[in-house]
Amino acid sequence: MVAPSRSLGWAVLDSPETPGGCWGHFSAVRMDGFRALSPGQQVDLEWEAPGFRQDGYDYAAVSIVPGPA
Repeated sequence: MVAPSRSLGWAVLDSPETPGGCWGHFSAVRMDGFRALSPGQQVDLEWEAPGFRQDGYDYAAVSIVPGPA
């Protein structure tokens, strides 16, 4: 599930594997054209724990593949 911040170019992604949320930059979104995610949209998420907090999050997205909006 996604909570995007379009004006800042990133989103917080929620999954059981990333408690507290996963920070995702829109450059990690894998799609053609304008990269946009909708609130609550389901995605396939690949993530990492980089060892530092990115904007307050322990996890960062490596790849975000949008599902149906």
